[in-house]
Amino acid sequence: MLQNKRMLYELLFRSVAATLLEVAANPKRLGAEIGFLGVLHTWGQTLIHHPHIHGVVPSGGFAPGHTRWVRPKSAGFFLPKPVLSEVFRGKFTDGLKHLFRRNQLAFHGSLQWLQEPRAFARFLHTLHRHHWVVDVRKPFGGPEHVLHYLARYTHRVAISNHRLIGMEDGKVTFRFRDYAHGRKQRKMTLAAEEFIRRFLLHVLPKGFMRIRYFGWMAARCRRQRAALCRALLGAEPALPTARPANGDTPGRQCPFCGGAIEVVEMIIPPELSRRRSSPRRVPDTS
Repeated sequence: MLQNKRMLYELLFRSVAATLLEVAANPKRLGAEIGFLGVLHTWGQTLIHHPHIHGVVPSGGFAPGHTRWVRPKSAGFFLPKPVLSEVFRGKFTDGLKHLFRRNQLAFHGSLQWLQEPRAFARFLHTLHRHHWVVDVRKPFGGPEHVLHYLARYTHRVAISNHRLIGMEDGKVTFRFRDYAHGRKQRKMTLAAEEFIRRFLLHVLPKGFMRIRYFGWMAARCRRQRAALCRALLGAEPALPTARPANGDTPGRQCPFCGGAIEVVEMIIPPELSRRRSSPRRVPDTS
């Protein structure tokens, strides 16, 4: 994956999205069109390469025809982990086969042996022997908890400043949480070169989007579907669009937050040229 970051991180996103959408749409599971956002993280607590996607998914989705909102069949249950694991594994390995057949994967150094088709097929076969882990967490306690989670995780880098303890004798010491032993806080010391090497493993390809939206939360339909969500759930509608004082036509809206734009001053080209040519006033200090 490190030798094919763009291709395989893209495949990771596609496989996760296709798995969630497909399993949720199955009438035996949820039978609904869901929406969600995914955030790519590539690190573990000790800065090792551990690519995975955090998905934030509303609990439910649209019934076929968008006539009602479908809730999970039982409290605390959304989609079954074993099914998600198997479907995701199949989609990801199928994607690897497709990329290999199109010669879109690079193999350098110790991985050159994978260039041979039979060797690559044997490698894929070993992937099916393992249980692929899907971690499903409990629902958030409300909108404030969702925002708190997103604030902590969406724009995080491999290690934040508060985990760094110090650097001495060419070694860096930092804190990490040991999930294998009850989430205990521990310390790790690495040579500065090794610390930098691990940190640089997580530099993404230029222009790569690590936060993406899928299903009814995709940009092409998010606004309309969100309004429909509120209607079906009986929630309060979104804040109305601001209007000018005379109330005739809607004011201009910010394309990002939807808030009203107040025009303070409009500078047209003739005025702009006059501003540039006019001498700067010097305050009278006499």
